Amino acid sequence: MTYNFKITSLLSIALLICTSFFVADKTKASVTKNTKQYNRHAAEASLDEAKISFWDLPYLEKAFIDTAPAKRKDGIAVAKLNIDKNDRARIVQLVQEIADKKYGEYDSLLITHKDKLVFESYFLRGRINLAHGQASAVKAYTSLALGRAIQLGYLSMSDLDKPLINFLKELDRKNLVTGAEKITLHKALTMHGGLSVSDEKWENLQKNPAVLKGQKFVQALLENSGPITEASQIYKYGNHNPMLVMAVIDAIVPGTAEDFIKNELLDKLGITNYSWQSHVSGLPEAGWRVKMTSRDMLKLGSLVLNKGKWNGEQLISTEYLTKATSGLVKPTQDWMPASYRYGYFWYYAPIAVGNKNYDATFAWGGGGQRVIVIADLDLSIVITGHDREDQIMTQISNSVIPAFTK
Repeated sequence: MTYNFKITSLLSIALLICTSFFVADKTKASVTKNTKQYNRHAAEASLDEAKISFWDLPYLEKAFIDTAPAKRKDGIAVAKLNIDKNDRARIVQLVQEIADKKYGEYDSLLITHKDKLVFESYFLRGRINLAHGQASAVKAYTSLALGRAIQLGYLSMSDLDKPLINFLKELDRKNLVTGAEKITLHKALTMHGGLSVSDEKWENLQKNPAVLKGQKFVQALLENSGPITEASQIYKYGNHNPMLVMAVIDAIVPGTAEDFIKNELLDKLGITNYSWQSHVSGLPEAGWRVKMTSRDMLKLGSLVLNKGKWNGEQLISTEYLTKATSGLVKPTQDWMPASYRYGYFWYYAPIAVGNKNYDATFAWGGGGQRVIVIADLDLSIVITGHDREDQIMTQISNSVIPAFTK
């Protein structure tokens, strides 16, 4: 199978495109078409500019493209883009075309090779020092938080196949729907939870948020859903599955899920420039409403690339991560590329370069947010954007990835 990148406009709806991203800068940026950098900070925003709404932020007048990224105090190693000069020229040309909106509306593209940042670019509303909305890429980050809990011993791999309600001790089981015990972490992580709560009923439940706090929101879902059956437990994107996982994280870790994500994941990676909003339950959102810088997205990619390690410390269970980033199930949406598979909130697909396929895993959010990892090439790519069609992967496959296969 090959990587089929043509996606319809339904994609941005299905992946929950964020309606509120970040903010940034009016500074002119210079295009660097070789390794000489002559306006290194042109894509930075001032503190005043950081107060502007993402949608009010003016586009950069010129793309900022750097083939020798600057070292910053963020724990990311840097190097020059040391590849064939023709391949380098094609990447720079592609990025300039992206900046010119030839392929849609995107805000940044960064590349790491052999765990070093070798290419960094910002355009339109992209800024180096401002957090960008992540949309449904957040689901993959939630998966990493669960993997961290497993690494620390709060869960085991065998727990993934146990009834999810077993971990939620505050539930009153007397009123739960038939089959509630059929929902496992594995089912929720692969979008097979099987809930059937109508949008209208959920909207009505949210009118009284006091009764949805903490595990009460799971109680409400499992009291207002139809029976959980083999027929209902089919792939259904979203459907409260990410928040079921977040509820378990909150229940099993010391303190709160919010503190756990901060202290045991983000702080470990040196990620401080972010926002992570709360769900109606008071728990951290598990599928959207998070902002993060492009450079910090690279750190999450590095975790995957290095099998859960960061600076020599095993942060994420390797066994969990291997399963999470593999193709466990086939998404069923008619707009989904045929080669795509889904793991634990991470996508998987083979990418064809010539007559060879390379396994890719990626976090993916509506509007163009991606953290792409290709372990065989020691390569990761970060993309941010605000494009409704979101078809940039064709260009990445044709011009970027082949440059690192030689």
